[in-house]
Amino acid sequence: MTLSLVPTEDEILLRDAARSFLAEASPVSSLRSNRDSGKPYDTGFYREMAQLGWTGVLLPEEAGGADMGHRAAGILAEEMGEVLAASPFLSTAVIAATALRQAGSDRLADIAEGRVTYALAIDERSKFSPEGSALEAVRQGNTYRLSGRKCFVAEGSSADRLLVLARTSGAAGEAQGLTLFDIDAARAGLARQRRNTVDSRDHATLIFDQVEATGGEILGEIDNGLATLHTALNAGQAGMAAELLGLTSGAFAMTAGYLRERRQFGRTIGSFQALQHRAAHLWTQIEITASAVANAGRVLDTSPGAADLAVSVAKAHATQTAQLAVREGVQMHGGIGMTDEFDMGFYMKRARVGAEWLGDYGYHAARVAAARGI
Repeated sequence: MTLSLVPTEDEILLRDAARSFLAEASPVSSLRSNRDSGKPYDTGFYREMAQLGWTGVLLPEEAGGADMGHRAAGILAEEMGEVLAASPFLSTAVIAATALRQAGSDRLADIAEGRVTYALAIDERSKFSPEGSALEAVRQGNTYRLSGRKCFVAEGSSADRLLVLARTSGAAGEAQGLTLFDIDAARAGLARQRRNTVDSRDHATLIFDQVEATGGEILGEIDNGLATLHTALNAGQAGMAAELLGLTSGAFAMTAGYLRERRQFGRTIGSFQALQHRAAHLWTQIEITASAVANAGRVLDTSPGAADLAVSVAKAHATQTAQLAVREGVQMHGGIGMTDEFDMGFYMKRARVGAEWLGDYGYHAARVAAARGI
C-alpha cells in the first residue's frame, strides 16, 4: 500500500498553530533559562500544551483526547524540536499514552488533561536493549517486589508515574519473561538520582529496593510486557525522529541565515561555492529525512503492527542528518559556534542525546537490515 506524504489541511493548520505558539511560549532562550535555574522544564508551559490538546493527541475523545494520530504527534514533536522546547511530551503524551491506551488503562484522562506525567524506565546499560532488562520483579503473595536499577530515564526525576519493564521470569537477553508495571514514582524504596546530561534535560538513574507493585499495576500480560510496549516504543522512536528533524531544521535555518549575513573578503560567505555545496547537501538530506519521518507516522496510523521498518528508517536517517546539521552549523559559524553564548551548541547537545535515546543509529540500522533479510 502506498501512503501519501502530502500533508492534509488539518496537519497544515496544526503545524502553523504549533509554530506560532512555540515561537512565543518556548523560544530557544527558554531552554537556556531552564538550564540556568536548574529546572527540567517549565511546568506552566506544559499546562498550556495540555490546554491546547497536545497531551491528548493520541488519546480517544471519550478520554478527553483529540485522537489525531501519530503523524500529528510527529508534527508537534518536530515543531518542538525546532525551538528545543523541553517537556515530557514524548515520554507521556506519546509513549505512555500509546501503552496505556493499548492496555485499556483508566489513566488516559489524566494524561490528556496534563494532570500526570510519565517516564519510561527501560534502559539498564549504556545502549538501548529492552530484552536485556534484568531488574527483578519477585512475586510475594498478591504483590511483586522490584529490585534493580534503570539508567538514562528521560523525565526520570520529575515524572509522577513510571512505566517499568521488569523481569518476572527468564534471564536477561530473553524477550519473554518481561512484565510492564505502571507505578507511582513516589513509591517507598525507590530512589531517583538526577543526572546532568549535556542537553540540559531531565534524565535520571532509578534505584529500586524492594519496591512494591500490585497485580493491578501490570499493563498487559505477565511475562509478555514487550508485546504491550512494542507499539509504544515505535511511537516514541518515531516521535524522537520527528524532534531530531525539527532540531535539524532549526540548526540549518541558523546556519543559512549566518551564511547570508557574514561577510569576508568583501562578500557574504554564502557566495563561496564550497559552502554552497555543503549547504545544498544538507538540504537534500533534510528533505529525505522529512519523507522518512512523515512515512513513519503514516504507517503507525494505518498499520501499527507493521511499523518497525518505517520507524527505524526514520530514526536512523534523523540521527545522521541531525548530527550532520549541527557539525556543519558549528563549523560554518567558526569560533562563535563553539561558545555557550551562541545557541548552536544547544542544538548539538540535544542531537547527541536524541541520537542515543530509544536506540542509536547502529540499533536501528540493524533492525532495518533484519527487516529486509540482510
